[in-house]
Amino acid sequence: MKYFIAAGITCTFLLTACKHQAEKETSIAFRMSDTMLAKCPVATVSEQQILREMRLFGKIEPDNNKRVEVYSILGGNVLSIHVELGDYVKKGQLMAVVRSTEVAAFQKERLDARADLAVAEKNLQVARELFTSQLNAERDVKVAERELEFAKAELLRINEVYSIYQLKDGSTFNIVAPMSGFIVGKQINQNELLRTDNTNVLFSIAEINEVWAIANVNESDISKIQLGYDAEVSTLSFPDDKYTGKIDKIFNTIDPETKAMKVRVRIPNATFRLKPEMNATVVVRNREQRKMVAVPNTALIFDKSKNWVMVYRDRNNVETRRVEVYRTVGDVTYIQHGLKAGEQVISSNGIFIYDALND
Repeated sequence: MKYFIAAGITCTFLLTACKHQAEKETSIAFRMSDTMLAKCPVATVSEQQILREMRLFGKIEPDNNKRVEVYSILGGNVLSIHVELGDYVKKGQLMAVVRSTEVAAFQKERLDARADLAVAEKNLQVARELFTSQLNAERDVKVAERELEFAKAELLRINEVYSIYQLKDGSTFNIVAPMSGFIVGKQINQNELLRTDNTNVLFSIAEINEVWAIANVNESDISKIQLGYDAEVSTLSFPDDKYTGKIDKIFNTIDPETKAMKVRVRIPNATFRLKPEMNATVVVRNREQRKMVAVPNTALIFDKSKNWVMVYRDRNNVETRRVEVYRTVGDVTYIQHGLKAGEQVISSNGIFIYDALND
């Protein structure tokens, strides 16, 4: 009898020991190695103020305050063109040469004005000499002085015309750049006949070291836009380049065709990579007046039509937990349910641990 009792106690002890060993082995069935820990960084969950994001579309435009349009001041025939669309020009650089009969008329007027001035000066000298000799009246001297003033004024006027139009002797005049910048518009061709009443712009010149991103805001989103909101601009040509700025102008009118309102973002463009008329995407962000738990986007795992994160306690204790996403803005995702501030999650490459624990 004692033998059976001793045998039973021994069996019970062995079974209990085996059970504890099995539980111990089960509890450490998954263990993150040093290599895995190095590849799977851990981030502490915190509450952050919620960002709101809106994606707008528009185009790049030059700064209107740094843009000039060049018109034809005189009619005539275009002899030569020295610049093309997209060229950089310096102030005073020759852009085109035009032959004009009006230039010849101005030249004749200047010659006549010079001759009239010489005659007026001679008449005044004679009038003064006669007055000194008491051969004429003082009134004759006054008349000669007025005629000299008129002659000087006429010559000054025609010289101002030459200066403004930058005319030279001959029948041609030069169209020169009034400022330094890029040729962003060109409506002139060689051998073209320019009329005096032509109101078309021949050249448009703009400085583009700073440009505008003009974006359209749908009528339903107008209430969500305010001055000073942060904006990030990208283009189809350079999608990896991000240009940051703020909304500094809201055009408070609605386009009757698009039913959209326009907003403006100023962008530095020191490298001149941004060109006028480029299509642009403008991402506008602002902060809500509340906070929510946030994690890096790379911490999320999407599987079985649900979102999951790997909650880290220690290398032997990693939990797969389902979460409800509220909003994703940039590289941050706000979690509505499933996480608390202060918990730790695998912030990158968590899919490897997810597969190991859930296969």
